Amino acid sequence: MNAKLKSRLEVAGIYLIIFIMFLVIIYPLLWVFGISLNPGTSMYSATIIPKNASLEHYRWLFTNQDSNYLLWYKNTLIVASAKTVLSLTVTLFVAYAFSRYNFVGRKNGLYVLMLIKIFPVLMGMVAIYILLNLVGLLDSLIGLTLVYVGTSIPTHAFLVKGYFDTIPRDLDEAAKIDGAGHFRIFFQIILPLAVPIVAVVALFNFMAPFMDFLLPRIVIRSPENYTLALGLFNLVNQEFGQNFTRFAAGSILIAVPIATVFLYFQRYLISGLTAGASKS
Repeated sequence: MNAKLKSRLEVAGIYLIIFIMFLVIIYPLLWVFGISLNPGTSMYSATIIPKNASLEHYRWLFTNQDSNYLLWYKNTLIVASAKTVLSLTVTLFVAYAFSRYNFVGRKNGLYVLMLIKIFPVLMGMVAIYILLNLVGLLDSLIGLTLVYVGTSIPTHAFLVKGYFDTIPRDLDEAAKIDGAGHFRIFFQIILPLAVPIVAVVALFNFMAPFMDFLLPRIVIRSPENYTLALGLFNLVNQEFGQNFTRFAAGSILIAVPIATVFLYFQRYLISGLTAGASKS
C-alpha cells in the first residue's frame, strides 16, 4: 500500500467516525423535535417528523393562560445573565491576581481552588440550603444566582488563570514603565488579549441555569420563581406524565438563547479552551 492510498484511507476513516458521531448526536435532537410537532400527547410516530405535524404545543406554551412558560423563561434569563456578569467579573479578577502577583497565601489559595473544584456541588447541598434559609434567600432568584456564582468561580478561575499565564509578562512591565497602573494594565492590555477565554467562561456560565434542574429543585419552592428546567418538570409531573409533547416543545426552545450565544462566541471557543487548559 503506497503512502497516498494510506493517507486517503486515514482521511476516509476520520470522516466516517465524524459522520457516525454526528448521527449519534443529531438523532435524539430530531426525535425530540418530532415529538414536539406531534399533536396530542403521543410520543410515537411512524416517521421522525410526523405527517400531521403541528405547532399546537408551541402555541399552547406562549398563549394558553394555564402556561407559565414565558415566566419560567424570563426567570431563567435573569438568573443566567446575572450569573454570567457576576461570575465572569469575580473570576477575571481572581484569576488575574493569582496569575500576576505573588502574595501571602497564593500557593495555598491555588490548592484551595483545586480542592474546591474537585468536589461536586452535591456534597454541599445541605449546607447551601441551611445557609440560604438563615440569610433569608431561600426560594428566591437572588439566592439561586449567588449559589451559581459561588460554585462556578473555582473551576473557571483556574481555567482563566491558565490563559493569563500564556500572556507574556513583558507587556505588563512595558506598561508599568509607561506609567500604567494595575487596573489600566488589566483592562487595556490583558482583557483585550484574553477575549477567547472570556467568551468560553461567559458561555459556560450562561448555559448552566438553562440545563440545571437539581439546584433549583432544592432552592426554589414558589411556582413564580421556577426556572425552565424546574417548570418543565412540574408541567409533566402535574399532568401525570401525559404531557411529554409539550415538554419536548419547551425543551427545544431552551436551545434558542444558548445557540445564539454560542454562534456569537464560536470563533473564540477553540483558542480559549486550548490555551486555558495549559498547565498552570
